[in-house]
Amino acid sequence: MPKMKTKSGAKKRFSLTGTGKVRMNPSRKRHGLVNRPQKMKRQHRGSEIMSERDAKVVKKSFLPNG
Repeated sequence: MPKMKTKSGAKKRFSLTGTGKVRMNPSRKRHGLVNRPQKMKRQHRGSEIMSERDAKVVKKSFLPNG
């Protein structure tokens, strides 16, 4: 049986923590930041832990070796 491949786009966007949670970077931080509230820009700084429901889909479909 061949090896399971990880989606290369998911490799660049998600990473797993030591306890198996999915870490991601928040969206909407690339351009158009003049139009966004300061509170949103401040809260989206750094990385976030993905919600359990979404993380389940990501781990099953996109990060099968994780």
